[in-house]
Amino acid sequence: DRDKLIGMSGCRLRGSSRMLAGADTAIVVIARDDVSDTWIEDCSVVMANMHLMASALGVGSCWIQGRGRDAIDGETTEDFLRRILQFPAEYRLEAILSLGIPEEAPEARSPESLPFRKVHINKY
Repeated sequence: DRDKLIGMSGCRLRGSSRMLAGADTAIVVIARDDVSDTWIEDCSVVMANMHLMASALGVGSCWIQGRGRDAIDGETTEDFLRRILQFPAEYRLEAILSLGIPEEAPEARSPESLPFRKVHINKY
């Protein structure tokens, strides 16, 4: 729903949420904190796996952090999105995965071109 994506684009005071207005779709990851004490970790694993799968499928994606963030109207990002999406109060927001087909896909860099000279390892 384009109107919802446009509305959701104001869910962060700062950061990348503005891209939601032009995204093809978005996945909002929520969980019940009264069911699992590892809900943040569980949601983060889900987000990371979806992010990796999107890349493998040639879909552009961006993790937009929601938990602990504020919206442009002064509400928390969670309350802002709850108002738009109508998810129940017992669910907590972790993040949003913005998805879309990229206009261009840069070539992967070769290992030889990576600046390994900038990597420092301290051995004790």
